[in-house]
Amino acid sequence: MTALSYQLYSSRMFPPLEDTLSMLAEIGYAHVEGYGALVADADAMDALERGLQATGLTMPSCHVGLAMCESDPDGVLRIAERFGIETVVIPFIMPEDRPTDVAGWLAFGARLSAVAEKLAKAGRRLAYHNHDFEFVPLADGSLPIDLILEAAPEVLFEYDVAWAVRAAADPMAPIDRYGARIAIAHLKDIAPEGEAADEEGWADVGHGTMEWPTLFNALKAAGTRYFAAEHDNPSDHRRFAQRSFDATQTF
Repeated sequence: MTALSYQLYSSRMFPPLEDTLSMLAEIGYAHVEGYGALVADADAMDALERGLQATGLTMPSCHVGLAMCESDPDGVLRIAERFGIETVVIPFIMPEDRPTDVAGWLAFGARLSAVAEKLAKAGRRLAYHNHDFEFVPLADGSLPIDLILEAAPEVLFEYDVAWAVRAAADPMAPIDRYGARIAIAHLKDIAPEGEAADEEGWADVGHGTMEWPTLFNALKAAGTRYFAAEHDNPSDHRRFAQRSFDATQTF
């Protein structure tokens, strides 16, 4: 049995946080992955800390925006120390901030490399989380995700497989190319065409169109350590958490 994590962004519309954490521990999750709003202010962090202590869940990874990592690296490290975060993950690039050419993506990777260097001095790692746009070829045919990881060899990869599939990429190719550099994988699934419109076309893990048993085992064999269930907009987070956990136990 693989100890599973859960991206808490999936439950952002279902407060309170303490109830979500209790639910996840009851289902059998071992870890959670935080996101920016949970480490944005003292009250949110206090609630998170209470919930983790009450349930025994751990938080080995957390999404933190690049702006905060660059402007307040010491603050990020204090948060990492408080919650036992091993890996800080850059989660997203706003459309207006996305480079449009090879030089721009290489420069973006260099920014990540500089952040990773600061975190490494305190024993923490940096990872980058993809969406679909990093798998859309540039004019020369290169992929932004490859340019980012080329320019920042010390940065780990949090592979959101379903977003790559939505970009029409081969989901196995990054596993073959990056191997154990994929430290964390997001488990999410894609609903059949025309279904789950109210959930942005996403499905519970194991209940969609993706070949998750094959992908999961390939990632595990490559050295991926953490697997985090995630749904961008579930109508029922308990259903998503339970069904995704149950399906994953059969992979």
